Parts: sequence; C-alpha cells; structure tokens
Amino acid sequence: MRKIVVALGGNALGNNSYDQIEKVKHAVKPIVELVKAGNEVILAHGNGPQVGMINLAFETSNKLSINNPDMPFPECGAMSQGYIGYHLQNALLKELKDQNLSTQVATVITQVEVEKDDLAFKNPSKPIGAFYDYDTAQRFIKEKNYIMMEDANRGYRRVVPSPKPVNIVELDIIKTLVKAGHLVITVGGGGIPVIKKDNEYIGVPAVIDKDFASAKLADLLDVDMLVILTAVDKVKLNFGKSNEISLDEITVSEIDALMSEGHFHKGSMLPKIQAARNFVSKKTKRIAIIASLEEASKALAGESGTRIRN
Repeated sequence: MRKIVVALGGNALGNNSYDQIEKVKHAVKPIVELVKAGNEVILAHGNGPQVGMINLAFETSNKLSINNPDMPFPECGAMSQGYIGYHLQNALLKELKDQNLSTQVATVITQVEVEKDDLAFKNPSKPIGAFYDYDTAQRFIKEKNYIMMEDANRGYRRVVPSPKPVNIVELDIIKTLVKAGHLVITVGGGGIPVIKKDNEYIGVPAVIDKDFASAKLADLLDVDMLVILTAVDKVKLNFGKSNEISLDEITVSEIDALMSEGHFHKGSMLPKIQAARNFVSKKTKRIAIIASLEEASKALAGESGTRIRN
C-alpha cells in the first residue's frame, strides 16, 4: 500500500457553488480509483476561484451598506475550506459507495503556520478579489489598509503576501484520521495562514500556494508519493511553442538547471515544479508526479504525467 498526497487544483472545482457540485462528481472519480487500487490517499485542493468569490461577496455587501460587515481574508479561506470540503465529501462518499468501498471521508479545517519574518510579507504579490478603478483603490488603501496594485491595465486589485508553509497546526489530527483508514481532505487552498504567538495562532491576510502546502503536508506525513493534478498531461519545456517538449521524467538536478535557464512560468508550472522538487529532495526513493486529473491512474502506472525523482 502506498501513501499518497494528491493536490487538486482549485480551477477543477468550478467558479461557483452550483458549478462546483457538478464538477466534483467528475473530479473525484480518479481519486477513488487510486483508493480502489489499494492506495492510502490524503487529498489537498486549491481554492483560488472560490475564496475570491467569497471575498468579493463580502466586499460588495459592505460596499452597498456599511451595516454589512466585511470579512477578514483568513476567515474567507476558512469558509472556502468548509464548503469545498462539503462538496468533495459528498461526491467522494457517493463514488466510494458506488465502487463498493467502505472508506470514510473527513475534511479538516486546516491552519498552516508561516514565519512572521517571511520576506513575502515585505513584498505582497498575490492578487485577490475584483478589479477596481483608481479612486476606489485609493479609498481601500485609506480605509482598509489594503495594498492595491494595477493589474495588466485592467484596473486595481488587492494583493496579499504568499509566504512559505513551515508547519501544519492540525497535523496530529490528520495523522490519526489517516491511520484509522479515512480519506482526509486537508490544507484546502494552501491552508489558513497563521503566525504563532505564544500559545495562540493568529490568522494573517495571505495566500499560501497550495502546491507548497501539499508538499509540506506530504513531507510531514512522510508519504511515498506527491501527485499534483493540473490541466496538462505532462510538464512541458517551451510551453505552447513550436519546439514544445514533454517531459516523462526529470531529476532534482535537472530541475535546478532548467529553472536557472528560466524555464517554467511563475504563475503556472513553476510552483508545482518547486513543490515537487522540495518534496523529493528531502529523502531518497520519494516520487512526485505532475499530471492531468483525467489521467491520474495512468500517471501512477507510469503511462502518463511527469515523474520527479531525486
């Protein structure tokens, strides 16, 4: 039996709750196939569209009336974990039962610790929420202490830091559930970013990359494999160009060389490559796979996806 952390992209879950209910029915099928094959699966997921939708709803409500409270960003992240987990749990349980599997599913609302002196806090770069005109952006800066930046001439958006994960607060609970044979959904959206102060965890307005959080989870659980599911079947060099090359397998040293040459885009494949690299470099015999959701089972069999080894 292999223990596997599977990281599912938030874009695979739809842009609204109604769309998501339908999309997760298809998204969970490859996950259940992994369970059916005898693997112990821990599921992580993104929340980019979902947390943005929640944040926008509260901002819009607050804009219409100051009597409608705004919602801090960590709480928006927690809400997204809850409702995405709810949809995934229901879809997974149905598919598991349809496959005559008795595995139970649980979502853990997960806090992920970051360092207060992470350099990302000095350079917020992750855009969230809607686009606004200049005057509205200036008002948000003044009234809400937001950091607003122009985004590709489309208007101004709020930006927040994207610090690296250093620990998972609910790790022992996750371990207990996994040991009991349950399928655990955790570190949703990269986890709720928190900073530890004495005996308290304090939420901060930030976004932890879900691939880095998934790699940290995989490392702390000491799993055999990290599987990052995305929209492409394999990692590509020269993506979208006439000289595009698909990679079947790549080592840590090869990744380092390619990254130094400027391969992989920061907003898409780079964090996945870096997260996979971080995971496999910690111990020998670890494997990371980057593959499409539809071909997850084939990727584990070595018939699709890109394998990353030490």
